[in-house]
Amino acid sequence: MTLQPDVKYTATATAQGGREGHVRSADGLVDLDMRPPAELGGPGGAANPELLFAAGYAACFQGALGLAGKAAGVDTNNSVVTAHVGIGPEGESFALAVTIEVTIPGQDDQTTKQLTERAHELCPYSKATRGNVEVTLRPQTA
Repeated sequence: MTLQPDVKYTATATAQGGREGHVRSADGLVDLDMRPPAELGGPGGAANPELLFAAGYAACFQGALGLAGKAAGVDTNNSVVTAHVGIGPEGESFALAVTIEVTIPGQDDQTTKQLTERAHELCPYSKATRGNVEVTLRPQTA
């Protein structure tokens, strides 16, 4: 049985036209045309679902890294998290693959690795993808 979170905030966005359409959040903060990237045969030059997912995942993981750092007594304020979200064919459809790069200036390899792994346990995006999307963690020394 999966426990439901005590939801404090709900983001709402509406898409029209799918990958060749438009997305807009209910609050108007996101208001973007969508186009498939050139690598997938599209015109590129606009946002796409993978780009938005990468931005959200990187920001969320950064927050989880801050929690992990705080619990371990490690300052992660100057850390950098980069999310690479790839998409490619899988059977009759497509699938995602994610690589998360983490750099924590002033920390050794072992500390960066431990905090990256802990952040992966805490991050809601990581929880949502676990068992569904291949996620590769790449802790790096600054």
